[in-house]
Amino acid sequence: MKTAPLLSIITVNLNNRAGLEQTIQGVINQKFTSFEFLIIDGGSNDGSHEIIDFYTDAISYWVSEPDRGIYHAMNKGIERATGQYCLFLNSGDWFVDEQVLERCFNERQTADLLIGGCHVSKNGRIIHTYKPTGEITFNSFYKTTIPHQSTFIKKALFDRLGNYRETYKIHGDYEFWIRSVITHQCSVAMLDFVVADYNLEGLSNRPEYSVQSQEEIRQILQQVVPERVLADYETWMVKRIELSMWEWVKSKGLLYGTIQFIYDRAVGIVALKQRLFARKSDQ
Repeated sequence: MKTAPLLSIITVNLNNRAGLEQTIQGVINQKFTSFEFLIIDGGSNDGSHEIIDFYTDAISYWVSEPDRGIYHAMNKGIERATGQYCLFLNSGDWFVDEQVLERCFNERQTADLLIGGCHVSKNGRIIHTYKPTGEITFNSFYKTTIPHQSTFIKKALFDRLGNYRETYKIHGDYEFWIRSVITHQCSVAMLDFVVADYNLEGLSNRPEYSVQSQEEIRQILQQVVPERVLADYETWMVKRIELSMWEWVKSKGLLYGTIQFIYDRAVGIVALKQRLFARKSDQ
């Protein structure tokens, strides 16, 4: 009887031939071998099939057919997965080196989520590195989210809580993190190294989807936070950002003095106009 793999690597692709090949190469070059590799293609017509055919011996399962969106595709991967953990490394994302999976599983893992670091890249350049630190709290999700490219999810967690909710077109993974970490208090372990590089060209990062993106996040947060509490939290976060900006400006010395001078003069001009307007009204 064949032993089940420890890990299921699931790659979702749609018309991203070059990115798909980059992802595949990063997977098949891993020194760690206890994994299966699943590719869920949404019916690409850009030559992605040729890439899949070329690497077919290294792919455990693949399908190419239209789907209802990225989370429907990811759910199809979950249903096919047989590993203890699932990792979603979508086309265009890649492992940082050939030993990273060995580092992840060089000892027995038991947590529901294993969260590692993640580089964020754009146009071939790393612009940010996410590093998980300390305890994951609600504040963690209000400011940012957990990168699914570097988070290993126990298959049993999906079995217990359900898969991604396909009603969300952009932030289904964000909703799953809130549901699993905040609502159901699943167990979490931090990996103190970077796992993957995330290509900043996904749906949630496109300008034309920014309004829908923010609306989905708010809808998700409203499920776990009362509206009045959420409003107070948003106000507090705005003030916190403003304070941090002023602290940065103040640390620049001369720049702070210049900005403060301009601000004081602007306040003075507004006050003067108000007095002049009041005088005209009296006349």
